[in-house]
Amino acid sequence: MQIVYYYAIMSIMNRYSGTKINLLLKTWPKGAVAVSSWLNEQGIYRQLIQSYQKSAWVNSIGGGAFVRSDDEINWTGALFAIQSQLRLPIHAGGKTSLQLEGFAHFLPLGKGTDVFLFGSVGVRLPAWFKSYHWENRIHYTATNLFTDVKEGLTKIKTDNLSITISSPERAIMEVLHLFPNRGSFEEGRLLFEGLTILRPGLVQTLLEKCTSVKVKRMFLYLADDCGHAWRKKLDLSRIDLGKGRRELVKGGNLNVRYNIMVPRKPTL
Repeated sequence: MQIVYYYAIMSIMNRYSGTKINLLLKTWPKGAVAVSSWLNEQGIYRQLIQSYQKSAWVNSIGGGAFVRSDDEINWTGALFAIQSQLRLPIHAGGKTSLQLEGFAHFLPLGKGTDVFLFGSVGVRLPAWFKSYHWENRIHYTATNLFTDVKEGLTKIKTDNLSITISSPERAIMEVLHLFPNRGSFEEGRLLFEGLTILRPGLVQTLLEKCTSVKVKRMFLYLADDCGHAWRKKLDLSRIDLGKGRRELVKGGNLNVRYNIMVPRKPTL
């Protein structure tokens, strides 16, 4: 009698588990990582997760992070979870954003390339993200580059997932922020040449809220050098450019307007 009762209970539990996994798969986007807290919100708790792992429905990619067993994931699926499930203020920015939005055709995009993520000071990437072997080289920068952490961010759909990235106006400033450790002056100039349609209103706002004198001076120097139409609509009187000289490159020329040392231009 006890054996019959045991198998009856197991049968009910299996049907319950099967129903729950079917409901879960309907709300779990393909290509996305699912974290424990989000699974709990869906009514999927630890014992049920363990059951799904044993049944080969889900796989763990680190502490508290899971993927569907029939799925392939990349960094975008992980960033989706970081943003929409963990609600951490981390976004794709810099060259990565410019690539995703088609402003950096000369830079490769795909497996094996560098991916640049940004977050506020004190915000850390989850341990499971840092320990997982992604097919891209991930570079994370925690910085208070802007006084408003949300200014200049936008959403795009990639791999059928909606993620937050920097707008081109913000992304190029993030590129300059990483100079010279993760980028050259020449690369910054090449990227700038393609930014012909930036929104001057947003550029103005970002420059006013930017905390880096180096970034603001370098941005304006390159804007002058490229001669894009939107540059004429900026009001420099509202932008704090600081005091003193900034030596962006050694052995360069002094740009008197912004008091920065810039690369020497080749003589013909």
